[in-house]
Amino acid sequence: MDVKIESSWKEVLAPEFESGYFAALAEFVRTAYRTGRCYPPGSKIFEAFNRTPFDRVKAVVIGQDPYHGPNQAHGLCFSVQPPTPPPPSLRNIYKELENEYGVSLDGANGDLTRWADQGVLMLNSTLTVLAGAPMSHFGKGWERFTDAVVAALANRREHLVFMLWGSPARNKGATIDRRRHLVLETTHPSPLSAHRGFLGCGHFKKANDYLAAHGMAPIDWF
Repeated sequence: MDVKIESSWKEVLAPEFESGYFAALAEFVRTAYRTGRCYPPGSKIFEAFNRTPFDRVKAVVIGQDPYHGPNQAHGLCFSVQPPTPPPPSLRNIYKELENEYGVSLDGANGDLTRWADQGVLMLNSTLTVLAGAPMSHFGKGWERFTDAVVAALANRREHLVFMLWGSPARNKGATIDRRRHLVLETTHPSPLSAHRGFLGCGHFKKANDYLAAHGMAPIDWF
């Protein structure tokens, strides 16, 4: 199939797009969107890649699957667009930023496009979901595809920051060479687990310190 995705990613991921598993995945996604309500909108499935070309990636944040409610998912993990208020996990992400930088994000919207535009690949493990049914598109091929994304970045780039929150994201980082990249791991920012490690992790400052030490501009998280 002809995937509409930013040109550098299309080249890097060509073996995936030409594979049998991706053809089956694409057919599954087409059928799911034709027969039910799915998120994000079809035009936004590859938004993370379109916003952050391969050679501009500095950091990678890995989520699980898109938000499954209306007016939430738009192709970037954890992100929502106004007027949708930040969901609980994103509120904890903002809380950690407040703790690290001593600022207030009270009233901030949930749109993380500004991160993506600075080189943060906002990647979900699974890029689509059925409305009201979290994890409904797991096991269909997306995980293999996003494993390939992580592998391409880890093997073909140097000095990236991988921010892996929660067990599924940490599993994706198992083969990343820690000598070439900074891998930051902790619990998921969900209210169910944020207090077991995410809050107080210091990841945002650690990421910027690493980028600066390797000659890259830090991320403006605000």
